[in-house]
Amino acid sequence: MPEFGVQTLDTDAVEIWARDHAPEIRGPIRAEKIAGGQSNPTYLLHAASGDFVLRRKPPGQLLKSAHAVDREYRVQSALAGTEVPVARMIALCDDDSVIGSMFYVMERVHGVNHRDPRLPDLSPPERATVVDEMNRVLAALHEVDVDAVGLSDYGPEGNYYERQISRWTKQYCASEMTPIPAMDRLIDALGGRMPPDDGQRTLVHGDYRIDNMIFDADTHRCNAVLDWELSTLGHPYADLAAVIMQWQLPTGPDGRGLAGFDRAEAGLPSDQAFIDRYCERRGIRGIDDMGFYVAFAFFRMAAILQGVAKRAEDGNASDPERGRAMGRYVPVFAQGGLHALGETG
Repeated sequence: MPEFGVQTLDTDAVEIWARDHAPEIRGPIRAEKIAGGQSNPTYLLHAASGDFVLRRKPPGQLLKSAHAVDREYRVQSALAGTEVPVARMIALCDDDSVIGSMFYVMERVHGVNHRDPRLPDLSPPERATVVDEMNRVLAALHEVDVDAVGLSDYGPEGNYYERQISRWTKQYCASEMTPIPAMDRLIDALGGRMPPDDGQRTLVHGDYRIDNMIFDADTHRCNAVLDWELSTLGHPYADLAAVIMQWQLPTGPDGRGLAGFDRAEAGLPSDQAFIDRYCERRGIRGIDDMGFYVAFAFFRMAAILQGVAKRAEDGNASDPERGRAMGRYVPVFAQGGLHALGETG
C-alpha cells in the first residue's frame, strides 16, 4: 500500500481550478502526500466527489526536460483502451501560477502495489501469475501501434541508446557533486559497446518495475502501470533490461531486488525464463548481448539517483532525507553496470 505524509499542497487553489477544468472533482478537497516518490510529488486527493491522484512538477530550478508531467499525461491519455492498463486522465494544468508548478489529475486506481519483488504475501502460484502478468503487459507495451494512438512524434529518430547515453551523461555531469570513477568507466565502456541499430522503435516506459504497477488483489491482473515520466519512443530492450537490473539488486527495502533469493522455490522465474517468455510473446528468437542493455539500465538509474541526491542537496527533493540516502547508491549502480559488461576490478 502507498505510504502517506503531511500535506504540502494548496488544495484551495486546486479546488478553484477544478471548478472550470475538472468539474467532476468537487470540493472540499483534502490532500495526502504519497511518500516515496523522488521525482514528481504525488498526492491523494480526497474530494467530496471521490478520490483522485495529483502529480506535479517539483518546485525550484530543474534540469532541462526533467519532470515532464505533461508527457506523462499525454502518454497515458493515448494508451486508454489499449492492452496497456493505465489510470484515466482527468485534466492537465500547465499554468504554473495555480499551485506553483504544472500538474495533472487522474483517477485513483485501486489494487495492490507490490514494493518487494519477492512477493512475500503471496503463494508460489500467485507469485508466478503476478510476474507473468508483468511480462504480458511489457510485451503489450512494446507492441502498441504508436501511429494509431497518436504518439508517432513522442520521441526523436535515431539510435535510442546513443541519445539516451548522451542525455543521461549530461544530466549526470550537471548533478555530479564528487567524482565517481566507476561511473566514468561505465560511461566510456557503454560508448564502446553500442549495439547496431536493429530498427526496433517502440513506446518505452523508462522505469518499468513491479512497484510502478497496481494489481488486482484477487485476479492479480494489472490494473494500471504508473510513473510514465521517462517514457519516450525508443528501444524496447531498455525496459526489459530494467526488470533484470532490479532483480540483480539486494533484497530488502533499499535494494528491492532478488539477489541471492531462491526464486525457483518461491515460484518466481529466472532472468532467462522471463526474457524467453517476453521474446515468445513478441515473436523474437532471442536477444544478443543482453549484458549491454542491463549495463545501460544500471547506468541510467545511477544518473537518476545522482539527480535525486543533487535535488536533495539543493532543497528541491520530494523527500530530502531519502534523496540523500539514495545518492549513496550511485557507485553501487555504476559497479553493477560494469559487472553486467564483464568489466570487473
